[in-house]
Amino acid sequence: MKPILLALAPMAIAAGTALPLAVPAIAAPASDELKAVQDHLAKVNTMTADFTQTDRAGKVLTGKLTLEKPGKIRFQYEKGVPILVVGDGRSLYFIDYSVKQVSRWPVKDSPLSILLDPNRDASKYAKIVPSADPRILSVEAYDPKHPEYGRITLIFARQASAPGGLMLQGWVAVDSQNNRTTVRLNDQKFNVKIPNNSFRFNDPRK
Repeated sequence: MKPILLALAPMAIAAGTALPLAVPAIAAPASDELKAVQDHLAKVNTMTADFTQTDRAGKVLTGKLTLEKPGKIRFQYEKGVPILVVGDGRSLYFIDYSVKQVSRWPVKDSPLSILLDPNRDASKYAKIVPSADPRILSVEAYDPKHPEYGRITLIFARQASAPGGLMLQGWVAVDSQNNRTTVRLNDQKFNVKIPNNSFRFNDPRK
């Protein structure tokens, strides 16, 4: 299994349950909410968080997320999971140490590029998803010209102390075969110093 790959590239993977979404009775204009998301994204240069992922069978994997713009990200899984996902600013790599396999694809082909590319205009490919809870803001990113990239719905909680007043809680990603995976974040820290070697990896093919 490739646990986090669905959130990063157009490939099928077993999935968990999506976060609940519904239509509110009263809501702020979607354009204002999308601007709030863009403001948050513009104010975040780095982020670290603990992540939890649950697949369709109920299996839970945990790990540490490290992000640095532009294009750098690392999903370090818990001890005993021989998988690593890392982006070096240009490409994303999926490494399976159990079979000494490395897969590579451009950062721009990932739904998570909304988090990784500070130059992308979210208003051109993202929309607000109505929520029944006014404390929650959800935004779906999707490129209709490239449905093979899949789509991602980012879930934010309104929190005054977070950048732009929003705290990223996680996301739900769906690939072109309608497979779904859910990632939840905890202990988020923004704009912290990231060690220079955070986005390197040992190539098992060497």
